[in-house]
This record gives sequence, structure tokens and C-alpha cells, in this order.
Amino acid sequence: MGRGANRDEGNARAIAEWVRAHTDEMASLIAALVAIPTENPPGNNYGKCADVLEARLREAGLVCERFEVDDEAAPSQTQGASARTGAACLLASHAGGQRALYFHGHYDVVPAQSQEQFVPRREREFLFGRGSCDMKGGLVAMLYAVRALKECGVALNGRVRLTMVPDEETGGRRGSAWLAQQGLLGRDGIGMLTAEPTSGVVWHANRGAITLRVEVMGKAAHVGLQHQGENAFERMHVVVEKLLQLKHEVEERTTQHNVSERREQTGGDAQRKHGAKNSILLLGGESGGGTNFNVVPERCWFTVDRRINPEEDLETEKKRLLGVLAECVRGGIPLRWEIFQEGPSASSAKEDSLGQALANSVHAVLGEAPPFELCPGLLETRFYAARGIPAYAYGPGLLSVAHGPNEYVDLRRVADCAVIYALTAAELLKA
Repeated sequence: MGRGANRDEGNARAIAEWVRAHTDEMASLIAALVAIPTENPPGNNYGKCADVLEARLREAGLVCERFEVDDEAAPSQTQGASARTGAACLLASHAGGQRALYFHGHYDVVPAQSQEQFVPRREREFLFGRGSCDMKGGLVAMLYAVRALKECGVALNGRVRLTMVPDEETGGRRGSAWLAQQGLLGRDGIGMLTAEPTSGVVWHANRGAITLRVEVMGKAAHVGLQHQGENAFERMHVVVEKLLQLKHEVEERTTQHNVSERREQTGGDAQRKHGAKNSILLLGGESGGGTNFNVVPERCWFTVDRRINPEEDLETEKKRLLGVLAECVRGGIPLRWEIFQEGPSASSAKEDSLGQALANSVHAVLGEAPPFELCPGLLETRFYAARGIPAYAYGPGLLSVAHGPNEYVDLRRVADCAVIYALTAAELLKA
């Protein structure tokens, strides 16, 4: 065994021991972040969360840049967004050199089902709360991976750059999209890892997305005089019927990428849930309208979420979707729509040096190599892939609990991922 191999093994042992010794500290930081309700939309408490993260980055001795982004600089298309949310992007660095490996994560979370979700709760090795899984647990794992590299004195031929952003849940307007527009995203990058809840697999590709809000107009009238009104709810059903025809067509398409077919319990029997490879058109994720049971509804609205397989073309599918709505307008239905999320599919080769370094590190820590799969949703890896930077997602959370009422993260997996991230950086940036 050569001197280099001995050094690598020594680094791996030192990193693992350092991370394990800081597990409770990591849990405390996750809890502190969960307690800050960074719900998006509309983008609450961004500044407060960024303050905590920036303080920890600086305490760790990392060089940190902070970029404040308000709605005037990057106007939000999300309903109800305030003029200023304190949105801030944090870019921190460890080590030197021209090449940079990016650890990337977001600190916004989807709205909670209950405000009790922002009261973090630890039960043995599990920490419960909104954002623990997606993805404040992953953020902490990445921060402590960099700290482990620094504290253990691992020599690197290049930099590790931590990027922490808001607005991931609504398309990245004041986060990754803004950084990309400013030329700040992925500078000198040779690879990117993000800590999304991947349930033990590596996501090397993602679906594209077009998400919009459709509002159908009518005319209000008392129920006894409904003939004088124009029912927006009934008109909305005509629009939905047209979209259901498109839904039936697009969901016949499948991807050739590897996608997990998760098993679910139905009626006490394990059954395979089919359809994971199919293209997606979801209607009515959110909907509403009307003012009272005895009033003809003047307006009704619903959301449309189109998820596009890598084999499909974003612009073509967008044109077809909006074409259905335009056809309804030509048919006499007054409506308007607003696109509040749009992003292309993206992929990186499993054989790339970063993909292999990540797989090797997972195998070293967990004893088996991870499968590479298509993410069923949209990923911020797309911003890096668009710049020719290989990008992958691998994180401690489970996708099945992300966004749910009982969201949690396994603290043992957070520690595992911190070690995995550090080993990946050490291999890719080997001095």
C-alpha cells in the first residue's frame, strides 16, 4: 500500500471521528434552523435564517460573502410576496486554488400544515419539524463536512464553496436564478452537490417544470338572480376538462431514465405503485374561489403543475399547455394565467469524476454503492448543468416525508452525509 493510500485512509478516519464527535452540535443547529419559519411562499424570515447561517460560517473561520436580494432586484411572481423579505444568498469558501467544488443548499421551506411544525422535537435519533428533511438537515451536513475538512487539516488542490440560497421551492428567483444572472453561480466550478432528500439514491438527472396559476372570471349575482350572473366555477370546469384531455395524453409518455418504483401499503397488502416513469400533469394542487354559498362565484382559480421528462422539450410542452388555455379564451371563457415556476430538465453523467467520487464515498461509509436515478421533480442542479458543471443530489432525508405533516430527519444519516461530502471533496480535490 502506497503512502497516498495511507494518507487517504488516515483522512477518512479523522473525518469520521470528528463528525461523530459533533453529532449533538449538528442536531442543535438543525433545531435552531427549523425553529425559524422560512415558509415560501411568501418567503418569511429569510433574513433571520441567513443571519444564523452566516454567523456559523464565520465562526467556522470561512470566508463568507452575503448578497441581499430584494423584490425590486428580482421581482417575485408568487402570490402574496412582500416587498422585502430579507432574502440573502450566502457564498462561503474553504481552502484555495482555481478549481471549486460547490456544496449547494436552500433554507426556504414549503408552508407548514401547522405552526407546531416549527417547534423542533427530538426523539432519540430523529429530529422532527418543517424543513428538517428538506433541507436544513442537509445544509448542516454540508457545513460540518467543510468544518471537518478544515479541522482535520485535509490538503486540497482547490476550494470547497458553500452556497446557501432562498426561493428554491418557487423556482429560485431570489436565489440561484439571481446568482446565475449576476454571474456569481458556479464560478470556476468543476462540480456541484446538493443535499436534497434523495432517500439513499443519487439523483443525477431531474424533470423540468412549468407551474402556473389559472384564474377564471365570471360575474357575481345573488342566487335568486343567478340568471344575471356568470358562474366562474362552471366555466372553470370547462377549462379543467380541456386540460384533462392533455393530461391523459402526456401521462402516456415514459422516461428511459432509472426511477424508483416505491412500494406503498394499500389495504394491508404491499402493492407496487406504477407510474413513476410517466410524465406528469397535476391539476388543482391548490384551488379556490367564490365568496358564499348563495352567491354566483365571480372568480375561481386553480394551479397546474407540469413535470417534464428529460426526453421532452420544455418549450414545446409549454406551448401546448398554454395553447389549451388560449383556446379556452378564444372559445369565450375569460381567464388569465401566471407562471410562477419554470425550469428545464437536466442531467449529468454517472461516469463523471464527481459522480464516481460520490459513489465511492457512499460505499466507503455505508458499505454499498448508491443507485443513480432521475429525480421525480425539479432540482437546482439544473443551474449548474446549464453551465457545463456536473451536478448531483444526495442527502440525508427521505422524499416520502418531505413537505409532509410529520417531516423528520435521521441524525445518524446527517452525520453519514457529512462524512460522505467531506470524503467526496477530498477525493475530487486531492492535493
